[in-house]
Amino acid sequence: MNSTVQVIPLLNLGFIFIPVFVVLALLHQWSLNSTNALYAVVRMLGQLLLIGYFLASIFETDNAGIVILVLAVMVFASSWIALGTIKKFRRVLFKNALLSIVLGGVIILFIVSAAVLQLQPWYAPQVMIPLAGMVFANAMNSVSLSAERLFAELKREVPYLQARQIALQAALIPVINSMFAVGLVSLPGMMTGQILSGVSPLIAARYQIMVMCMIFASAGIASVCFLLLSRKVIEQALRDN
Repeated sequence: MNSTVQVIPLLNLGFIFIPVFVVLALLHQWSLNSTNALYAVVRMLGQLLLIGYFLASIFETDNAGIVILVLAVMVFASSWIALGTIKKFRRVLFKNALLSIVLGGVIILFIVSAAVLQLQPWYAPQVMIPLAGMVFANAMNSVSLSAERLFAELKREVPYLQARQIALQAALIPVINSMFAVGLVSLPGMMTGQILSGVSPLIAARYQIMVMCMIFASAGIASVCFLLLSRKVIEQALRDN
């Protein structure tokens, strides 16, 4: 198979924005929040262009300290964003979210880098940073969902143990649904990218299996840790309010 990746000219890339502007126009016509959607598109463009230049320089480095610094920024940012649904108690629960994402993410990253891929060096930025992004993003989403649902159930005066079960189940719904759909309904990003770059679908499937197990485990561990660590804090916060 051809192992070269087709370069998309900027002019050609512009064509994909035609349907984007159609959707924005429809949102405006229906008196919906088109401004927020437009801001999201513009922000997405800026962030991806900046990260593209940033990663290009990071990937050329051979410095473990820089990679660790990037991973630390990702962990702190994901921990803060995860609590966006409960902003009133964000500062109180931040350390719990941080510890949960670290436990759920770093353990999985270590297993993947040291045992599955056996990276040389262990901090290879071209592999470590993209994998860390997937792990921390999924841990972040699961913590966010579990926190929101736990608060909602406790406000309805559901007993903590039952509320915890409901919260964990809700947190894992997106990951479990994606595992049901993978290969049958969708080809996930990593597998699609590898196939487009000329990698054998059989090899791409192995990497995707690794990724699916990785995000399921990180989401589950992070959610469980957060729910266990946050019981007293959340119950006290609800009593005070």
